Amino acid sequence: MNTEEKLNMTMLCDFYELTMGNGYFCNGYKDRITYFDVFFRRVPDGGGFAIAAGLEQLIDYIKNLHFSQEDIGYLRGRNLFCEEFLDYLANFRFTGDIYAVPEGTPVFPREPLVIVRAPAIEAQLIETFTLLTVNHQSLIATKANRIVRAAKGRTVLEFGSRRAQGADAAIVGARAAYIGGCNGTACTISDELYGVPAGGTMAHAWVQMFDTEYEAFKTYCQTYPTNATLLVDTYNTLKSGVPNAIRAFNEVLRPLGIKQCGIRLDSGDIAYLSHEARKMLDEAGWESCKISASNSLDEYLIRDLLMQDACIDMFGVGERLITARSESVFGGVYKLVAVEDENGTVIPKIKVSENVEKITVPHFKKVYRFYGNDTGKAIADYITLHDETVDDSGDLEIFDPNATWKRKTVYDFHARELLVPVFIGGKCVYQSPSLQEIRRYCLEQVDTLWDEVKRFDNPHSYYVDLSDRLWQIRHDLLHARD
Repeated sequence: MNTEEKLNMTMLCDFYELTMGNGYFCNGYKDRITYFDVFFRRVPDGGGFAIAAGLEQLIDYIKNLHFSQEDIGYLRGRNLFCEEFLDYLANFRFTGDIYAVPEGTPVFPREPLVIVRAPAIEAQLIETFTLLTVNHQSLIATKANRIVRAAKGRTVLEFGSRRAQGADAAIVGARAAYIGGCNGTACTISDELYGVPAGGTMAHAWVQMFDTEYEAFKTYCQTYPTNATLLVDTYNTLKSGVPNAIRAFNEVLRPLGIKQCGIRLDSGDIAYLSHEARKMLDEAGWESCKISASNSLDEYLIRDLLMQDACIDMFGVGERLITARSESVFGGVYKLVAVEDENGTVIPKIKVSENVEKITVPHFKKVYRFYGNDTGKAIADYITLHDETVDDSGDLEIFDPNATWKRKTVYDFHARELLVPVFIGGKCVYQSPSLQEIRRYCLEQVDTLWDEVKRFDNPHSYYVDLSDRLWQIRHDLLHARD
């Protein structure tokens, strides 16, 4: 996409971020260095983990942050902002640091996915877009990964553009679904912009356009002989659809020596129809013909179909994937966790709530993931202060931060830092992987999780623990308010 065509997203912010920025500016906090964490409190759909996504769009947003003259004129017209603040915005650019987990990383509640260290105004202004892109794409990537795992190695395509909640949701939603493990999309522009493989079969309208179903199938095979997947449920799947598909395959593809073809089921009792269609195709000598299924599928329906031994090779998943219908929001939040004083000392900040789940983890932090050397499986995540390092050459005792008597000794393991620098001093220092590399990394990292964590129902609670020093700081801040 041409840079000149890009919409300036700087004003895609909550209005209070601007009024707070003006307040910071007028009261001497413009240059106060702050630390904000992006994290979530609960995994969508009651799952055991989520998939982080949306970083590439956040990077593009930060690189292009600027206020146009039209933006400044609009803000001046609101009669709320001082001229000095408007002059500051006219020359605005991001000068802070951002750390993030790479896209495709399995992540867990309470640990930071993104850390922003920046002057107060800058950190506040990027809150909305940061949450928007991380929340949306992480939600879709997480849902896609659940669906892909339910399909047990069968191809899954994202088919939901027409029912996405807006154009951008369709476009980057397809990108996120690909990160989560989908093999491709029906959304052409997502292929053009991001390289998500686009494909499709035929519409019911194609079949209805011709005088007979057979003529429609034959013409399609003649037009696309190497990509002939026929939609067989327009009239009667077993009495006309499959027989006419077999006839078209025999008369058009067989003389050409083409054996690869397919049919698609989009309605009815998919499990029963797939069994009967498979028998008919095999008896006609089309054992190589693939059967795909669509029609409001999700991970639970796919799992049930496979439990019924449905003869399905590919799933097209639409609205329940692209809208994450069962869980409407990801729930990521953006919270202040520290500030710096005039000497550069980091001062931890905490948000306290009667709802224990909403009490934040203060300070500038690191996140480590521990892997067993014998299994390669992830054992636990460990959140430390930014200046702590983990010695994985020996044993380490970790404990539940909310129930400190629950302890575990980790041994024969290696530790990996999850957060990587993305912007330092306003300059992007992160080399974004290709989308194919992100997808491959995601699938590899999900494979490091134990099956108990990957259960759809009542998954094992993965350990996310705090270092002794970080737990003590949090404890002292909480009790200082008693």
